Amino acid sequence: MLVDSHCHLDFPDLAQRLPEILERMQRNEVGCAVCIAVNLEDFPRVLALAESHRHLYATVGVHPEYTDAEEPTEQKLIELAAHPKVIAIGETGLDYYWQKDRPEWQRDRFRRHIRAAITTGKPLVVHMRDAAADTLGILREEGAQAVGGVMHCFTETWEVARQALDLGFYISFSGIVTFKNALAIKEAAQKTPLDRILVETDSPYLAPAPHRGKTNEPAYVRHVAEEIARLRTLSLEEVSEATTANFFNLFKHAVRPTQS
Repeated sequence: MLVDSHCHLDFPDLAQRLPEILERMQRNEVGCAVCIAVNLEDFPRVLALAESHRHLYATVGVHPEYTDAEEPTEQKLIELAAHPKVIAIGETGLDYYWQKDRPEWQRDRFRRHIRAAITTGKPLVVHMRDAAADTLGILREEGAQAVGGVMHCFTETWEVARQALDLGFYISFSGIVTFKNALAIKEAAQKTPLDRILVETDSPYLAPAPHRGKTNEPAYVRHVAEEIARLRTLSLEEVSEATTANFFNLFKHAVRPTQS
């Protein structure tokens, strides 16, 4: 079994085709997926998906790119995270690619999410783009190692991965690892300990080869696992088994589906 640790099934590209998306998940032995919240306004939609499907879970948080979204308070995040199908706080973090002036509000928002995660005991889902030093620095300052989490859609160097691992975080690889020129990401996928790797699609974005340029979906997480297996000279079964075990080790509020 595989787990897609990060997808956006509530986004229109996927939501309007949900029955076929879920059927393809099953056909490709993707037994579980996490629907990631990006703002509070759409959180009810994300939660409804998790409530309606036993093998789907939700997170709660406000993505750093969402400048006009309702600003989350620490207390609001804590209250929403109390739902049993909410297994993590996020997507949160820092994005200096789109926010080139590095606004202080982005760092303040990130700190609120970390504090809410520590209070709830639920791990963080961290977005990090062109902001590795500040992201890791704030995680250290706020004591995020108390709950850990995942560096989602990892696109940094092995050195950055090593520092995140030292904080107790997992590294999640997306379809980008299948791209021919993603050499630094491939190196990180080779060097990250197998018991600290997750796989994801970030669908509907970043479809892996051989579907690059098309709408991504959870079934395609298989291609991510296949590439990691190739890079590490392992079988797909070994990578599937390890990454699925890692998922349930990190997200302790998720319940592993029973196998028929």
